[in-house]
Amino acid sequence: MTFDWSVVWQHRDALLAGTATTILLTVLTMAIAVPCGMVVAALRLYAWAPVRAAATAYVELFRNLPLILVVYWAFYVLPITTGWSLPPLATGLAALALNVTAYNAETFRAGINSIRRGQAEAAMALGMSRVQALRRVVVPQALRRILPVLASTWVSLFKDTSLVSVIAVSELAYVSMQIRSQTFRVLEMLTAMAAIYWLLGYPQAKLVDWIQRRFAVTE
Repeated sequence: MTFDWSVVWQHRDALLAGTATTILLTVLTMAIAVPCGMVVAALRLYAWAPVRAAATAYVELFRNLPLILVVYWAFYVLPITTGWSLPPLATGLAALALNVTAYNAETFRAGINSIRRGQAEAAMALGMSRVQALRRVVVPQALRRILPVLASTWVSLFKDTSLVSVIAVSELAYVSMQIRSQTFRVLEMLTAMAAIYWLLGYPQAKLVDWIQRRFAVTE
């Protein structure tokens, strides 16, 4: 068996472009999923009962569906049922955001619930409204507790972006598979793809470890 690693260098521009798309998807997804997760968590905790039930149903739906099924559904079923047709990149972003928002909502809800209720009650006794107590007392403490979880979600999301390759989003996995099919260099391209994911993912994992140590909360 002979190896031809030059194929990786020859297609470096395409691989770099795919890597850039992977990073872009990760950043945009978290930029959407963090504030949306906060809103859904707030609805689950404080909204009127029917709204709370709807928020709960959303979280339970997307937390228990395989992400690849959500991607397929958004790409193939949504245009048929609604007439809305989005480009592959936008469709992949929407599917990722829907999925990660559900997880972030649970992360935020758990973080808020971990703060003793007496702290919010004490803040309101001092004259703050419930919203002010949440914003000034509860949420800052909750964010410190959930930051390591959000960082871990980021790392998982970075790898899960590869699933949108099934709808021809030109991220790293899709580009690598396209080059593989054109050149028939299976081992070289799969190895290159794995190396790129690892080289980008390992520093992120180490950063998560540091965040967990730096922001660890002990009571």
